[in-house]
Amino acid sequence: MEGKMQVECTIPKDDGTLASFVGFRVQHDNARGPMKGGIRYHPEVDPDEVNALAQLMTWKTAVANIPYGGAKGGIGCNPGELSVSELERLTRVFTQKIHDLIGIHTDVPAPDMGTGPQTMAWILDEYSKFHGYSPAVVTGKPIDLGGSLGRDAATGQGVLFATEALLNEHGKTISGQRFVIQGFGNVGAWAAQLISEQGGKIVAISDITGAIENSKGIDIPSLLKHAKEHKGVKGFHGGDSIDPKSILVEDCDILIPAALGGVINRENANDIKAKFIIEAANHPTDPEADEILSKKGVVILPDIYANSGGVTVSYFEWVQNIQGFMWDEKKVNCELKNYMTKGFKDVKEMCKTHDCDLRMGAFTLGVNRVARATVLRGWEA
Repeated sequence: MEGKMQVECTIPKDDGTLASFVGFRVQHDNARGPMKGGIRYHPEVDPDEVNALAQLMTWKTAVANIPYGGAKGGIGCNPGELSVSELERLTRVFTQKIHDLIGIHTDVPAPDMGTGPQTMAWILDEYSKFHGYSPAVVTGKPIDLGGSLGRDAATGQGVLFATEALLNEHGKTISGQRFVIQGFGNVGAWAAQLISEQGGKIVAISDITGAIENSKGIDIPSLLKHAKEHKGVKGFHGGDSIDPKSILVEDCDILIPAALGGVINRENANDIKAKFIIEAANHPTDPEADEILSKKGVVILPDIYANSGGVTVSYFEWVQNIQGFMWDEKKVNCELKNYMTKGFKDVKEMCKTHDCDLRMGAFTLGVNRVARATVLRGWEA
């Protein structure tokens, strides 16, 4: 099943003038369960990218083995130029237009670029006016409205478990490895914190403001404090400033791109010194770079497995809401570790069967699971 809905959302701005925005929801596949995917508020909404991201969610949920399909949506707007009350009105109008399209057992949105727990709270409230109190209709909610403990750290925590599983396979542990992390947003910051707690040495980090390196290891708690106060890593005294463009080719054992897509390409792939790349971002490696790196013997842990911790804990949030029973943080992390460890084993098994790399193994696993569900339902063409 594939579908796309576009809606026009008109709201009064604070000055009384009317403004119109285009909202949309793309639903890719629901063979394995209700569709799941983020809602982004961003000025350039590229339909091709949104379709690709909805599809990516279908494979990612299948690899993680959680009972969902893929979707994606958003509103073409610049959230930075809207006041909080304008954002609230826009979110509520959008929800009114799509309330029949989303639903606990149909399509469960989550936050994405430009949206967060507050956005989810407004969607939940507006949706509940039509359908009664339904906390399970969105995930990534504030804790006070049925959000899950551990959801904020989930993608970074998943990256840690995924990295542990991969290193384990190679007879190594996090401790004693040298890491470079590109991106210090939610995912990069949590990954950095959790890796350094496990004894990993983080030798370089970058974000939009700049990049820093320290071969002895960056003090992550101090950097987190600095980044909060100065809105970024730039100017941090516990390391030397370097050119952000060179972050990916710094000397290290493990490279974690946790920012934008397409950053590892044929221009820089030859110069990468890492032995392992953990794709915390969506689609950070170009196909051309994939080829170059594989010839060099670099092992890449693909995004559809490596960053699936976020959607897995979203699934836990949904389960808790449906049961009306919340878990403590220890249970959330323990369950997440089970899923990530089992996921790695399943991907690895595919690689053995088909004699392929981890990316191919992960995609084959995902597509196979979706295909089996499709056939079992009697949908096959």
